[in-house]
Amino acid sequence: MAEVSYINPLSNEGRQIIRAYGDLDQIFEEDEALIDICTHTTNQRISDDSLIPKSYYDLAFKRMQWAIEKKNNKNFTQSEFEYLTNEDLFTQDVVTFHILCQAIAIQFNLGSRETRLFIESQGTLILERLAKIPPMSRADIIDEVLDEVKIDGSINWKSLSEVVATKKLKLTDLLIDEGNIILQQDDFLERFADEFTDRSPDRMYNILIGDSVKEQILSRLIMQKTEKYIARIKEMSARIEIHPAIIKIAENLKDFIPEEISKYNQYYAGSGGIYGSVQAGKLNPDAFPPCIKTTVEGVSSGGRNDAIVLLLTSFASYARLYPRIFASDETVKVSDMDPDLSITENEILPLIFDAADNCSPPLFDDQPQEKINIISKLGFGMHETVDINHEGETKWYTPMSCEKIKIHLPNLCHPDKSCKGINNPLSCYGRKKYQLDQEAKD
Repeated sequence: MAEVSYINPLSNEGRQIIRAYGDLDQIFEEDEALIDICTHTTNQRISDDSLIPKSYYDLAFKRMQWAIEKKNNKNFTQSEFEYLTNEDLFTQDVVTFHILCQAIAIQFNLGSRETRLFIESQGTLILERLAKIPPMSRADIIDEVLDEVKIDGSINWKSLSEVVATKKLKLTDLLIDEGNIILQQDDFLERFADEFTDRSPDRMYNILIGDSVKEQILSRLIMQKTEKYIARIKEMSARIEIHPAIIKIAENLKDFIPEEISKYNQYYAGSGGIYGSVQAGKLNPDAFPPCIKTTVEGVSSGGRNDAIVLLLTSFASYARLYPRIFASDETVKVSDMDPDLSITENEILPLIFDAADNCSPPLFDDQPQEKINIISKLGFGMHETVDINHEGETKWYTPMSCEKIKIHLPNLCHPDKSCKGINNPLSCYGRKKYQLDQEAKD
């Protein structure tokens, strides 16, 4: 049966592996056992020697590369990373997991793109590993891991509010008793065996609590524990000296992650049609459609709130950071394009706030709460400033369609020739900006 630490590197077994590992400087040295396991993994592609990690350091970066490619590369090749689901690699995997947690903790914010990438990839990896374990062994290891990750002997349904929000699980999928989720057979029989007089309690357990639900919950709980572990390391790093090996990995990750992501996520607008594509960059006011130009110049009382908060905020942020949103099936956040939020704070928000001041009367004079609503529409929750640690509390709103503008802000909709055949002001901007860019080259 697979080791517990193969699924939960934060287990007691995982901690024992870390304590026994020794000097961290070893992570840069070639490791024959690691190479042997990777090259002898079933279905592992070994035609290219660079695909095989030679050291724990290599394994850590290969794991991050896998996470990036799995999420972004439409031609992702699983066989290049098959060793990550080889249970014989559990010792090396535990060590690299803890190394990455420490490096990420000292280099990135908790809500950063890089931290989210690692935590989410851990959840994905758990599910992929479980899928490869034979059913009988899988059931045993799931119960064993659940025993360890439960808090005070139970799992409260509120701890899974995030996974329910993603619609990967429904509350109706869960069996909840007194606020706690019942997952394991012993718990189920202890609480409900007497309730079934004409049916087998064991059979009812199998009907009511499926393996897929247990796997999703297990994955989510370990993701949450990973996040808390990183937060704890970040807090401790202010008081203790960090090993130079961890500092080196952290510094290299800072360059490695954006470089790898940039191979697949170029932030281009449009679909490459007759108007080509528009790269994200400095806003060009000359390319603004009429409704946006009017909003920037100032809106009179009546339509101020919607014009600034709903229309301009979403338009300016996407036009500056991610103009191809309507040609993409990706779910993105502001920090994916603006990791340190410098563009958001120095370019996007000043434009929005200036437009608010141009309103008649100035929007914030009598509606100061609208500053919070603007931050909310960028995805940073109900706060007065953008903060990476609040990102994801709300949704980054996409721009209003022309149809909605006509209905809700008819005084702003005065189409000109640039609007012909367009159904969204962002698309209008992308087309016109491309045309202006081409004219500048001629």
